[in-house]
Amino acid sequence: MAERIHPGDSPPSSGEHSNSKPAPPSSDKPIPQPGTYVVQIPKDQVYRVPPPDNSRRYAHLSKSKSSRSTCCRCCCCLLTTILSLLLAAAIAAAVIYFVLKPEAPNYSVESVAIKGFNLTSPSPLSPEFDVTVRADNGNDKIGIYYKKGSSVNVYYQDINLCNGALPVFYQPTNNVTLFKTALKGSGIELTAASLRSISNYQNKGTVPFTLKLRAPVKIKAGSVKTWKITVKVTCKITVDKLTASSKIVSKDCDYGVDLW
Repeated sequence: MAERIHPGDSPPSSGEHSNSKPAPPSSDKPIPQPGTYVVQIPKDQVYRVPPPDNSRRYAHLSKSKSSRSTCCRCCCCLLTTILSLLLAAAIAAAVIYFVLKPEAPNYSVESVAIKGFNLTSPSPLSPEFDVTVRADNGNDKIGIYYKKGSSVNVYYQDINLCNGALPVFYQPTNNVTLFKTALKGSGIELTAASLRSISNYQNKGTVPFTLKLRAPVKIKAGSVKTWKITVKVTCKITVDKLTASSKIVSKDCDYGVDLW
């Protein structure tokens, strides 16, 4: 029987047995299958020398992380500085409070003399109010400078009847000062309803007015003076009649301060 010979197979040489196997390859390395490739790259080059695209991306990411880190450090420093300043201000305020023991001054209206309030005349009014204000500074270590630019106004409901200003003076510690101010108005036209309302209040002996006082002051503690602070006083007063001999029936004053 003839033997089947595959293409590529060398014919058996004479003297060899027909079923003898070819000798294995002499190389010790494995032979890859057809269509596959093995590429060997040193390990240090794989991790330390990235391709150009990856290198640019790595540099961009490293720069972004560095920028974020710098921004975070700046924010932390700024926040720390602000908190330190607030803490220092709070400590200073506490020390000043416990050393000086400041008290708010008390204000009240002591007397009011009214002129030029003729309710029967059809012509515009020119009311005049001579007001005496009492300022009580009960502080042991704080004086008050009353500066220029003050204002005192008297209102009936929402109608500004007259205005004036406080004198400029210094009020020392533990001092009570009575200062008089002349308030004048001119050309005040009241409606018929307002005239009837004031007349009815006068018949009852309880005419209500509102006095608003605004005064720029400086506080003096020892040799230190503060910036200008605006003192705001609003007093609701009731008088028995609209004459120079009028008397205050009731009064209620509120006090406030604008620090800036």
